[in-house]
Amino acid sequence: MPPRERLQALTQPAGGPSVSLDLLTRADLVVLGALADASNLALLVRLGDDEGPLAIYKPIGGERPLWDFPDGSLAAREVAAHLISATGGWDVVPETVLRDGPQGPGSVQRWVGDPQTLPEYVVDLVMPDSIPAGWLAVLRGEDERGNPVVVVHEDTPLVRGVAAFDAVINNSDRKGSHLIREGDRLRGFDHGVSLHQDDKLRTVLWGFAGQPLSAPDLTRITAVRDALNNPASALRHDLAPLLTADEVTALEARCAALLEQAAYPMPSGEWPAIPWPPL
Repeated sequence: MPPRERLQALTQPAGGPSVSLDLLTRADLVVLGALADASNLALLVRLGDDEGPLAIYKPIGGERPLWDFPDGSLAAREVAAHLISATGGWDVVPETVLRDGPQGPGSVQRWVGDPQTLPEYVVDLVMPDSIPAGWLAVLRGEDERGNPVVVVHEDTPLVRGVAAFDAVINNSDRKGSHLIREGDRLRGFDHGVSLHQDDKLRTVLWGFAGQPLSAPDLTRITAVRDALNNPASALRHDLAPLLTADEVTALEARCAALLEQAAYPMPSGEWPAIPWPPL
Protein backbone atom coordinates (compact mmCIF):
# COMPACT_ATOMS: atom_id res chain seq x y z
CA MET A 1 0.00 0.00 0.00
CA PRO A 2 1.44 3.45 -0.92
CA PRO A 3 2.39 5.61 2.11
CA ARG A 4 -0.39 8.19 1.47
CA GLU A 5 -3.07 5.50 1.23
CA ARG A 6 -1.69 3.74 4.31
CA LEU A 7 -1.89 6.99 6.27
CA GLN A 8 -5.54 7.37 5.25
CA ALA A 9 -6.26 3.78 6.28
CA LEU A 10 -4.81 4.49 9.73
CA THR A 11 -6.79 7.68 10.28
CA GLN A 12 -10.10 7.28 8.50
CA PRO A 13 -12.99 5.96 10.64
CA ALA A 14 -13.87 2.33 10.28
CA GLY A 15 -16.10 -0.13 12.04
CA GLY A 16 -19.41 1.00 13.43
CA PRO A 17 -22.52 -0.88 14.46
CA SER A 18 -21.80 -3.77 12.08
CA VAL A 19 -18.74 -4.97 14.06
CA SER A 20 -19.67 -8.37 15.49
CA LEU A 21 -18.72 -9.97 18.79
CA ASP A 22 -17.16 -12.80 16.79
CA LEU A 23 -14.86 -10.38 14.95
CA LEU A 24 -13.90 -8.68 18.22
CA THR A 25 -13.13 -12.09 19.72
CA ARG A 26 -11.26 -13.78 16.89
CA ALA A 27 -9.58 -11.12 14.75
CA ASP A 28 -5.90 -10.31 15.11
CA LEU A 29 -5.30 -7.03 16.94
CA VAL A 30 -3.06 -4.64 14.99
CA VAL A 31 -1.84 -2.04 17.49
CA LEU A 32 -1.81 1.54 16.15
CA GLY A 33 -0.84 3.33 19.37
CA ALA A 34 -1.83 4.16 22.93
CA LEU A 35 -4.40 6.72 24.08
CA ALA A 36 -2.30 9.40 25.75
CA ASP A 37 -4.95 10.66 28.20
CA ALA A 38 -6.11 7.24 29.45
CA SER A 39 -5.65 6.47 33.16
CA ASN A 40 -4.66 2.88 32.34
CA LEU A 41 -3.10 1.36 29.25
CA ALA A 42 -5.59 1.66 26.38
CA LEU A 43 -4.46 0.72 22.88
CA LEU A 44 -6.12 1.74 19.64
CA VAL A 45 -6.17 -1.33 17.38
CA ARG A 46 -7.43 -2.48 14.02
CA LEU A 47 -9.28 -5.78 13.84
CA GLY A 48 -7.81 -8.31 11.43
CA ASP A 49 -5.36 -6.12 9.50
CA ASP A 50 -4.34 -2.50 9.08
CA GLU A 51 -7.55 -1.75 7.15
CA GLY A 52 -9.96 -3.41 9.59
CA PRO A 53 -12.44 -1.77 11.96
CA LEU A 54 -11.13 0.17 14.92
CA ALA A 55 -11.36 -1.02 18.53
CA ILE A 56 -9.93 -0.22 21.96
CA TYR A 57 -7.87 -2.94 23.62
CA LYS A 58 -7.28 -2.58 27.38
CA PRO A 59 -4.83 -5.21 28.67
CA ILE A 60 -5.33 -6.34 32.26
CA GLY A 61 -1.57 -6.14 32.69
CA GLY A 62 -1.74 -2.39 32.03
CA GLU A 63 -4.22 -1.68 34.84
CA ARG A 64 -3.07 0.31 37.86
CA PRO A 65 -4.10 -1.27 41.20
CA LEU A 66 -7.05 0.54 42.82
CA TRP A 67 -7.56 0.37 46.58
CA ASP A 68 -11.33 0.77 46.20
CA PHE A 69 -11.66 -1.89 43.46
CA PRO A 70 -9.33 -4.65 44.70
CA ASP A 71 -11.22 -7.60 43.17
CA GLY A 72 -11.15 -8.83 39.59
CA SER A 73 -10.09 -6.56 36.75
CA LEU A 74 -11.29 -3.37 35.12
CA ALA A 75 -11.43 -5.23 31.80
CA ALA A 76 -13.88 -7.77 33.23
CA ARG A 77 -16.11 -4.95 34.47
CA GLU A 78 -16.07 -3.37 31.00
CA VAL A 79 -17.43 -6.62 29.59
CA ALA A 80 -19.97 -7.01 32.40
CA ALA A 81 -21.30 -3.50 31.71
CA HIS A 82 -21.82 -4.43 28.05
CA LEU A 83 -23.70 -7.61 29.00
CA ILE A 84 -26.02 -5.71 31.34
CA SER A 85 -26.60 -2.96 28.77
CA ALA A 86 -27.52 -5.56 26.16
CA THR A 87 -29.73 -7.59 28.51
CA GLY A 88 -31.73 -4.56 29.56
CA GLY A 89 -31.94 -3.14 26.05
CA TRP A 90 -30.22 0.17 26.80
CA ASP A 91 -27.78 -0.34 23.92
CA VAL A 92 -25.39 2.11 25.59
CA VAL A 93 -22.14 0.14 25.84
CA PRO A 94 -20.53 -0.73 22.49
CA GLU A 95 -19.81 -4.39 21.78
CA THR A 96 -17.13 -5.55 24.24
CA VAL A 97 -15.39 -8.90 24.78
CA LEU A 98 -12.71 -10.35 27.04
CA ARG A 99 -9.94 -12.05 25.09
CA ASP A 100 -6.22 -12.52 24.69
CA GLY A 101 -4.19 -9.95 22.79
CA PRO A 102 -0.64 -8.79 22.02
CA GLN A 103 -0.13 -7.76 25.65
CA GLY A 104 -2.11 -10.52 27.28
CA PRO A 105 -5.81 -10.84 28.20
CA GLY A 106 -7.94 -7.73 28.26
CA SER A 107 -11.13 -6.12 27.03
CA VAL A 108 -11.68 -5.24 23.37
CA GLN A 109 -14.43 -2.75 22.59
CA ARG A 110 -15.67 -1.43 19.27
CA TRP A 111 -14.44 2.09 18.66
CA VAL A 112 -17.21 4.68 18.50
CA GLY A 113 -17.00 7.78 16.34
CA ASP A 114 -14.58 9.32 13.88
CA PRO A 115 -11.03 9.73 15.25
CA GLN A 116 -10.58 12.85 13.10
CA THR A 117 -13.80 14.61 14.17
CA LEU A 118 -14.73 16.07 17.55
CA PRO A 119 -17.61 14.02 18.98
CA GLU A 120 -20.95 15.51 19.95
CA TYR A 121 -21.28 15.47 23.72
CA VAL A 122 -24.39 15.73 25.91
CA VAL A 123 -22.55 17.25 28.89
CA ASP A 124 -20.99 20.71 28.78
CA LEU A 125 -19.42 23.51 30.82
CA VAL A 126 -21.14 26.88 30.36
CA MET A 127 -21.52 30.29 31.96
CA PRO A 128 -24.41 30.53 34.45
CA ASP A 129 -26.41 32.80 32.12
CA SER A 130 -25.81 30.53 29.09
CA ILE A 131 -27.53 27.29 30.09
CA PRO A 132 -29.15 25.95 26.89
CA ALA A 133 -32.87 25.32 26.80
CA GLY A 134 -33.60 21.70 27.58
CA TRP A 135 -30.42 21.25 29.65
CA LEU A 136 -30.13 20.75 33.42
CA ALA A 137 -27.57 22.28 35.78
CA VAL A 138 -25.62 19.83 37.93
CA LEU A 139 -22.64 21.60 39.48
CA ARG A 140 -21.65 25.24 39.90
CA GLY A 141 -18.06 26.32 40.31
CA GLU A 142 -15.26 28.49 38.91
CA ASP A 143 -12.88 28.05 36.00
CA GLU A 144 -9.10 28.51 36.23
CA ARG A 145 -9.57 32.30 36.00
CA GLY A 146 -12.17 32.50 38.76
CA ASN A 147 -15.13 32.94 36.40
CA PRO A 148 -18.38 31.22 37.43
CA VAL A 149 -19.26 28.14 35.38
CA VAL A 150 -21.92 25.43 35.45
CA VAL A 151 -21.73 21.75 34.47
CA VAL A 152 -24.91 20.97 32.51
CA HIS A 153 -26.35 18.00 30.66
CA GLU A 154 -29.17 17.41 28.21
CA ASP A 155 -32.61 16.43 29.44
CA THR A 156 -33.61 13.81 26.86
CA PRO A 157 -34.89 10.22 27.01
CA LEU A 158 -31.49 8.96 25.84
CA VAL A 159 -29.60 10.72 28.62
CA ARG A 160 -32.22 9.62 31.16
CA GLY A 161 -31.68 6.06 29.97
CA VAL A 162 -27.94 6.32 30.56
CA ALA A 163 -28.54 7.73 34.06
CA ALA A 164 -30.78 4.74 34.85
CA PHE A 165 -28.19 2.34 33.45
CA ASP A 166 -25.46 3.98 35.56
CA ALA A 167 -27.60 3.54 38.68
CA VAL A 168 -27.95 -0.16 37.87
CA ILE A 169 -24.22 -0.76 37.35
CA ASN A 170 -23.18 1.60 40.17
CA ASN A 171 -20.96 3.55 37.78
CA SER A 172 -18.19 5.33 39.66
CA ASP A 173 -16.83 7.35 36.75
CA ARG A 174 -19.51 8.82 34.46
CA LYS A 175 -17.62 11.80 33.06
CA GLY A 176 -19.08 13.99 30.32
CA SER A 177 -16.46 12.79 27.83
CA HIS A 178 -17.59 9.18 28.38
CA LEU A 179 -20.82 9.79 26.46
CA ILE A 180 -21.00 10.60 22.74
CA ARG A 181 -23.61 10.42 20.04
CA GLU A 182 -23.50 7.74 17.37
CA GLY A 183 -26.31 8.42 14.90
CA ASP A 184 -29.55 8.26 16.88
CA ARG A 185 -27.84 6.41 19.74
CA LEU A 186 -25.96 7.54 22.81
CA ARG A 187 -22.88 5.45 23.53
CA GLY A 188 -21.02 5.24 26.82
CA PHE A 189 -17.61 3.80 27.60
CA ASP A 190 -14.98 3.48 30.34
CA HIS A 191 -17.02 1.32 32.74
CA GLY A 192 -14.04 -0.33 34.43
CA VAL A 193 -14.81 1.20 37.83
CA SER A 194 -18.39 0.05 38.14
CA LEU A 195 -20.41 -2.80 39.66
CA HIS A 196 -18.84 -2.63 43.13
CA GLN A 197 -20.97 -4.10 45.92
CA ASP A 198 -20.78 -0.83 47.90
CA ASP A 199 -22.58 2.33 46.82
CA LYS A 200 -20.09 4.23 44.66
CA LEU A 201 -22.28 6.03 42.13
CA ARG A 202 -20.33 9.03 40.84
CA THR A 203 -21.71 10.82 37.81
CA VAL A 204 -22.33 14.14 36.06
CA LEU A 205 -25.93 13.13 35.35
CA TRP A 206 -27.41 14.15 38.71
CA GLY A 207 -29.92 16.48 37.03
CA PHE A 208 -32.51 13.69 37.28
CA ALA A 209 -31.89 12.87 40.96
CA GLY A 210 -35.15 11.98 42.74
CA GLN A 211 -37.26 12.19 39.57
CA PRO A 212 -39.44 9.24 38.48
CA LEU A 213 -37.89 6.64 36.25
CA SER A 214 -39.53 6.33 32.83
CA ALA A 215 -41.64 3.32 31.90
CA PRO A 216 -39.03 2.13 29.34
CA ASP A 217 -36.26 2.24 31.95
CA LEU A 218 -38.38 0.40 34.50
CA THR A 219 -38.89 -2.28 31.83
CA ARG A 220 -35.13 -2.43 31.20
CA ILE A 221 -34.31 -2.72 34.88
CA THR A 222 -36.95 -5.44 35.23
CA ALA A 223 -35.34 -7.40 32.39
CA VAL A 224 -31.98 -7.32 34.17
CA ARG A 225 -33.51 -8.24 37.53
CA ASP A 226 -35.43 -11.15 36.02
CA ALA A 227 -32.30 -12.45 34.29
CA LEU A 228 -30.37 -12.26 37.56
CA ASN A 229 -33.17 -14.08 39.38
CA ASN A 230 -32.92 -16.96 36.90
CA PRO A 231 -29.92 -19.21 37.73
CA ALA A 232 -30.05 -20.61 34.19
CA SER A 233 -30.02 -17.23 32.40
CA ALA A 234 -27.26 -16.27 29.99
CA LEU A 235 -26.56 -13.10 31.98
CA ARG A 236 -26.10 -14.99 35.24
CA HIS A 237 -23.80 -17.48 33.51
CA ASP A 238 -21.74 -14.82 31.72
CA LEU A 239 -21.28 -12.58 34.78
CA ALA A 240 -19.98 -15.42 36.98
CA PRO A 241 -16.34 -15.25 35.79
CA LEU A 242 -16.36 -11.44 35.57
CA LEU A 243 -17.66 -10.34 39.00
CA THR A 244 -17.57 -11.63 42.55
CA ALA A 245 -20.65 -13.32 44.00
CA ASP A 246 -21.14 -10.32 46.31
CA GLU A 247 -21.07 -7.94 43.35
CA VAL A 248 -23.71 -9.95 41.48
CA THR A 249 -25.88 -10.04 44.61
CA ALA A 250 -25.49 -6.26 44.99
CA LEU A 251 -26.40 -5.75 41.33
CA GLU A 252 -29.60 -7.71 41.86
CA ALA A 253 -30.36 -5.68 45.00
CA ARG A 254 -29.85 -2.37 43.18
CA CYS A 255 -32.31 -3.44 40.48
CA ALA A 256 -34.88 -4.39 43.13
CA ALA A 257 -34.41 -1.09 44.99
CA LEU A 258 -34.72 0.99 41.83
CA LEU A 259 -37.91 -0.82 40.86
CA GLU A 260 -39.36 -0.33 44.35
CA GLN A 261 -38.50 3.39 44.44
CA ALA A 262 -39.28 3.92 40.72
CA ALA A 263 -37.03 6.97 40.89
CA TYR A 264 -33.46 8.01 40.15
CA PRO A 265 -31.20 7.76 43.21
CA MET A 266 -29.97 10.73 45.21
CA PRO A 267 -26.30 11.25 46.15
CA SER A 268 -25.54 9.14 49.20
CA GLY A 269 -23.28 11.64 50.94
CA GLU A 270 -20.87 8.79 51.75
CA TRP A 271 -18.92 8.93 48.48
CA PRO A 272 -17.90 11.83 46.18
CA ALA A 273 -20.90 12.39 43.93
CA ILE A 274 -19.06 13.94 40.96
CA PRO A 275 -16.07 12.41 39.14
CA TRP A 276 -13.02 14.59 38.64
CA PRO A 277 -12.54 16.06 36.20
CA PRO A 278 -16.29 16.07 35.39
CA LEU A 279 -15.75 16.42 31.63
